[in-house]
Amino acid sequence: MYEILIKTHFSAAHHLRNYSGKCANQHGHNWQIEVYCRCEELNDAGMGIDFVELKREVNALIDEMDHTDLNEMDYFKEYNPTAENIAKYLFDNLSAKLTDERVRVAKVTVYETPNCAASFSID
Repeated sequence: MYEILIKTHFSAAHHLRNYSGKCANQHGHNWQIEVYCRCEELNDAGMGIDFVELKREVNALIDEMDHTDLNEMDYFKEYNPTAENIAKYLFDNLSAKLTDERVRVAKVTVYETPNCAASFSID
């Protein structure tokens, strides 16, 4: 099994609803993102997925989130903008665009701080 990884980041504000603590107040993070794809076979060029294609799709989503208040996004009006829900949001959107008969999005990890992260995966 091959695993392909890209890392990126964005900055955004959020606050947590139904939470008792400091994070109920609006604040910001420099979110770090890891996106993993998996495949069992390589394409004719010897790649699982072209990094250019993977980065293009990831960056398109990240650009919509960068320097925003995540709570204002439609998805996060329904779901609290936790690291867990951000990971699922990215996973679902990327899976819809990148998963095919050969390659699949396997995991998205979202770091709220350098030492605190949440992942969503198919495993």
